[in-house]
Amino acid sequence: MNPSRRHKVLWTETALGLLKGLGDRRIQQQLFDTSKRLETDPEKQGKPLREGLLGFRSLRVVGQRYRIIYSIETASRAVHIVAAGIRREGARDDVYVLAQRLVRLGLAPSPRPRKFDSGKAVPKKKK
Repeated sequence: MNPSRRHKVLWTETALGLLKGLGDRRIQQQLFDTSKRLETDPEKQGKPLREGLLGFRSLRVVGQRYRIIYSIETASRAVHIVAAGIRREGARDDVYVLAQRLVRLGLAPSPRPRKFDSGKAVPKKKK
């Protein structure tokens, strides 16, 4: 693949903290190594998420128990990893619960570019 077509994989500080908090160095290394795959065709990997994580994607790692939650910034060809951790449905430390909390607190990069507000008044609809 042409190197200019590659995406740059960027880990947020929070995602790195979650990665280090896992404890097991082998799992940390596998998550990190797998994240490098996102350099090529990140849109074709993982699955799109819904509801509270709309616009983000999830990639299964390490025996399907761990997940990498990421967003893609197409214009700058960047992949932002916002969370990495174990999938424990119903648990407070579930990676999806943590990622939703990060989004709600504004600690995760927005998955979609925000539209610039030109400051113009929006015309009212006619009745």
